[in-house]
Amino acid sequence: MSENHEETVRIYTGPILVAEGLVGRLKEHGIVPIARDDQQNGVMFGSGNNYSDQIRIFVRQDELTKAQPIVDEFLVEIGE
Repeated sequence: MSENHEETVRIYTGPILVAEGLVGRLKEHGIVPIARDDQQNGVMFGSGNNYSDQIRIFVRQDELTKAQPIVDEFLVEIGE
């Protein structure tokens, strides 16, 4: 069994286009985020929940202090 206890933190929830841009920006800075599309998962697995175009982005806890300013700057740049 793995001893990896790294936790993730949600840093953004919103529309797919913004999420994709944010993922790209984080990757430019060496951060590999996890994007979770619950609407697509619901379609694939028959869930009746409506997530209405909401993508959630997570980063590892140890990358949060590096990622948060990048997220904040990106959202200001796009007017969010």
